[in-house]
Amino acid sequence: MNVALSLGGVIVALALLWANLRPWWKGNRDPRALVPYAAGASIGSLSTICVGGALGWGAAGIAGLISSGADKGIRALTGTGPAPVATASLGTLTEYGGAVTVLLLITVGMMVKTGSKDDRRRIAGGFATFAVLGLLPGVVALLDWWPETINTAGQQLQAFVEARGGLR
Repeated sequence: MNVALSLGGVIVALALLWANLRPWWKGNRDPRALVPYAAGASIGSLSTICVGGALGWGAAGIAGLISSGADKGIRALTGTGPAPVATASLGTLTEYGGAVTVLLLITVGMMVKTGSKDDRRRIAGGFATFAVLGLLPGVVALLDWWPETINTAGQQLQAFVEARGGLR
């Protein structure tokens, strides 16, 4: 994925992360309160490796919009230009991983449909945050297990469905 990511875009993504984690940290720290944000973040991070698909196109578009908007804001406030940032890729999705990604997307879509307005905002914030942060080399290094986990889950799902006596 060829995205012109800037330091301004990263700052906006970190601000979104902080805006979602701070209330949880100051509150009762119930892990269930992070589920909507984490759901959006999971799809956002997987979208960065859906090259050639609608999810990849959306992640690239969001990362580009956030970066360009942040660059304009920084230029207007300080008079300086954009500071480009190196990008990396989480890896690749197999056909099996793609199927699990679609299953996750459907699940998150159902959460959006049935969730409260605040939950929908948290899901969107998680997606936007990790559509940007999921391109950073340091975050990629931390999440290097994620695509392989999705790919393996897809292989396990296929093995279960094809198993003799699997589904009756």
